[in-house]
Amino acid sequence: MDAKIEHVSVILPVSNEPIIVGNVSTRKSLKRHWNQLSRFQKNLACILLAGMCIFYIIFFVLPFIVPSRSTDTLDPMEHIQIAPFKERGPTNDRQRAVVEAVQHSWKGYKEYAWGHDNLKPISMGYSDWFGLGLTLVDSLDTLYIMDLQDEFDEARTWIEKYLKFDVNREVNLFEVTIRVVGGLLSAYHLSGDRMFLDKAVDLGNRLLPCFDSPSGIPFSDVNIGSLAAHAPKWSPDSSTSEVTTIQLEFRDLSRSSENPIFEKVASRVNLKIHELDKNEGLVPIFINANTGQFRNFATISLGARADSYYEYLLKQWLQTGKKADDYLIEDYQQSIRGVLNQLVRTTPNEKHVYVGELLNGKDFKPKMDHLTCYLPGTLLLGYKNGMPKTHLRLATDLLETCYQTYMKQPTQLAPEISYFNVNGESETDIYVKTNDAHNLLRPEFIESLYYFYAITGNRTYQDMGWTIFEAFNRYTKVKNGYTSIGNVKNPLNTRPRDMMESFWLGETLKYFYLLFSDDRNEIDLDKYVFNSEAHPLPVREV
Repeated sequence: MDAKIEHVSVILPVSNEPIIVGNVSTRKSLKRHWNQLSRFQKNLACILLAGMCIFYIIFFVLPFIVPSRSTDTLDPMEHIQIAPFKERGPTNDRQRAVVEAVQHSWKGYKEYAWGHDNLKPISMGYSDWFGLGLTLVDSLDTLYIMDLQDEFDEARTWIEKYLKFDVNREVNLFEVTIRVVGGLLSAYHLSGDRMFLDKAVDLGNRLLPCFDSPSGIPFSDVNIGSLAAHAPKWSPDSSTSEVTTIQLEFRDLSRSSENPIFEKVASRVNLKIHELDKNEGLVPIFINANTGQFRNFATISLGARADSYYEYLLKQWLQTGKKADDYLIEDYQQSIRGVLNQLVRTTPNEKHVYVGELLNGKDFKPKMDHLTCYLPGTLLLGYKNGMPKTHLRLATDLLETCYQTYMKQPTQLAPEISYFNVNGESETDIYVKTNDAHNLLRPEFIESLYYFYAITGNRTYQDMGWTIFEAFNRYTKVKNGYTSIGNVKNPLNTRPRDMMESFWLGETLKYFYLLFSDDRNEIDLDKYVFNSEAHPLPVREV
């Protein structure tokens, strides 16, 4: 250490008095010597001493302090954080318009539904489904990505103080996993705040009883206070999508917390489903947790109750590093072959390509849920990662059909369900039944537009999205937020339903914002996968 210090000669007066260690005369002698120094010599000595102290701190103290940053904000593992996000926040007018929509929605939620699941913006009230602040948790990563730091901080404060899971409350495994566990994990990866991970682990432990079924297929519901799990009250069966759309979150929960149990129980479900007989990779929409078998003669659909099964086959493969021998990607490829062979049809006049359903597992029905409009984006994501050109063609055709379900309505908003002309039973090739004409502010088509823009860079998809965003502003924006509507077919009577679902902030507006980004790689799709609730989770190599 001395060799690195610049030598300074300090001449001290010589004294004939002895210097005895520990003796009082020693202390007096040293004091006398100090007093006899000139002001310059004293300053020089102080500078030398300060320099030695600084050198010691830099090279011997700081190396042991810096690595031990607060565990409240950092993972003990090397922390993964979404890149680049060097400058978060909007960069153009369209993104700023989306941020304004988020702020308008958040303002209404904060004023009338704070801490509750969903805002009722017209009656200025709230709706609780599970009582877990769904909108707060679902919105976390949206707020962070948009650099709405004040809103993010106030949500974080509520979650830390008031989001408790040791309560007598029935919850749905699937919904709570994708919204709450997924939202907490994404917020953790974005912000590095360990509190979010700790909350996710607590909830994850309370969901584990769902997997204590005779078959290993999880029960759909659990009381997170008593830890008692059971099948839904309305049926002995779970939805197939519910039991197969928890794996991304549970795997990430295990990798982030270094506790393998979550990944273990969820992966066991994968294997069980893989071993069951299927119809060219297509699965019925119901499965029994007691027997572990699909319901006989149940509907086959890529819409409600089955949609995200197919989505998660691909995304799990991506999440774990795209292993060549992974049965998940084999099941995905087989299922898309089944879709092409059995479910894809084209309308007779306008040549709209759509994906129908098989009633009783065999009878074709020309019906497509808006939920199915996630599929073009998933297919394109698969094509980007090596899937065949047949997937690309179907993705492109379906994207156009989904867009037309919006454009053919006077409000330019899509209905919940669309039907397609087969043999001339309708004057138009796409038609909507009265009971299916509602719009719930769903994200699926905007999700697909985002993938098409992010992967191709074609700004046409941004323009398509902007048309729809303006329609949402025109027909669903109200004084205290945004509301789902009951009738997309009549601009003069949309029949507002007084409900702003948590996925409006968690998914729809987030996908709009990313779709309108000047940087189509704002979130790198090679490094992150979005769960079914639009919460980005990191890709792992193994």
